[in-house]
Amino acid sequence: MKFTEEHEWLHAEGDIVIVGITEYAAAQLGDLVFVEQPGVGTEVCKDDGVVVIESVKAASDILPPLDGGTVAVNEALVDEPIKVNEDATGDGWMLNMKLSDPSELDDLLAVDVYKALIE
Repeated sequence: MKFTEEHEWLHAEGDIVIVGITEYAAAQLGDLVFVEQPGVGTEVCKDDGVVVIESVKAASDILPPLDGGTVAVNEALVDEPIKVNEDATGDGWMLNMKLSDPSELDDLLAVDVYKALIE
């Protein structure tokens, strides 16, 4: 699993990555009340807002750290956005992307570096 300084996690399965926000980010946001996701097949550009989340505290854009295309979204979050708070790195995943350049994953943070960042 890789992480970003913006508190997103990515789990690679071949050239597909599962993307979500970290437990730390979910806790900072508070209970999520709304998640807006892109459609399957949407081209995603690095650092462009692709998912909008709203919590009881704030609204935020999820900015993917890599380029690619959306191959799946977690449709369960439409009716149950709280899944992100309950299981951010499991049932609370946001989308799956097929990466344009899988080697870019190497530029992201390892788990120990991310943990040091949030401590």
